Amino acid sequence: MILDTNALSAWLDGDPAIETRLAAASHVVLSVIALGEYRFGVLFSRSRAEYEQRIAIVEADLMVVNTDSETARHYANIRKELKDAGTPIPWHDLWIAAQARQYSMPVLSRDTHFDHVREITRLSW
Repeated sequence: MILDTNALSAWLDGDPAIETRLAAASHVVLSVIALGEYRFGVLFSRSRAEYEQRIAIVEADLMVVNTDSETARHYANIRKELKDAGTPIPWHDLWIAAQARQYSMPVLSRDTHFDHVREITRLSW
């Protein structure tokens, strides 16, 4: 599965429900988009040093999925599909959805707008 930002945040905050979901997964990757969003949020945290240490551990343990030309093709197709359906989603989640479709992986997220994206599955906790 590929982690959305809210899943990454919940994991690093020690949410026991997400720990159970992650333990059951056969493969977990981190989107570079979610990583950037998370790092942006950390810049405003009073616990910045602690969160930076936690994210460094996660980065070392998980594969970080980057974007490439194939991701861009999926992004464009998904964006058009959602526009045609009148169900746009935030641009950074479009990129995460594109990565999920590209790698045929479910997205771990509490954001229900992922449910509008064809050919991907959203998992929650």
